[in-house]
Amino acid sequence: MSSHVPTFEADRLLADRRILIVEDDPTVLEVAGSYLRAAGYIVDTATDGFTALDIAARRPPDLVVLDRMLPGIDGLEVCRRLRAVRSMPIIMLTALGSTEDRIAGLEAGADDYLAKPFSPRELVLRAQSILRRIIGEFTPEVPFTQGRFTLDPAARTVERSGEPLPLSAREFDLFSFFLKHPRQVFSREQLLRSVWGWEFGDLSTVTVTVRRVREKIEAEPTRPTLLATVWGVGYRLDL
Repeated sequence: MSSHVPTFEADRLLADRRILIVEDDPTVLEVAGSYLRAAGYIVDTATDGFTALDIAARRPPDLVVLDRMLPGIDGLEVCRRLRAVRSMPIIMLTALGSTEDRIAGLEAGADDYLAKPFSPRELVLRAQSILRRIIGEFTPEVPFTQGRFTLDPAARTVERSGEPLPLSAREFDLFSFFLKHPRQVFSREQLLRSVWGWEFGDLSTVTVTVRRVREKIEAEPTRPTLLATVWGVGYRLDL
């Protein structure tokens, strides 16, 4: 991990957004914080889970960069507790390289992950990508209804029969994409490019996020009738 901090082009849309970094490795904390500050973010830091929860309650962040392995309570539990009180995007850092460990982070509610050692510049680009999607780079679209679901892109909310759905940032991105393209089949590779903005990556990221969306929109998530699997191809939203 390089200690040289590059100069980033200012992004007016993301100026002064607050990012909380939760990391007990002082070198990783210093380098990640330096890169994010150079990109124009306000950065808060914590070295353990309890401190992170306290800071998030007092100064709610726009995004959290969260280490998987922490003293006290681990990153998975911190992620769950943050998710229980507020919908904020979470990038999880993990030194555990197995697919199962990455899936555990996504199932706890993380929107994205980076495996250590990671490029601090990639961390900045991931943060920018997520925040741009949330804040909206373009003129907000008008709300529209598909079946029982009403999507408000500007407010980043989805309602089902008038009741709001508790979607995380990435779950919202995925489900809103399907709502805009009903009855069309998309492969996991296509979803990774269109929703995550990645040209390559772990396809289990898509699988886990689809499962989490199903848990919130389906009467029987294990027997989905809305967000259907098209075997050998991908997924389709049937309304």
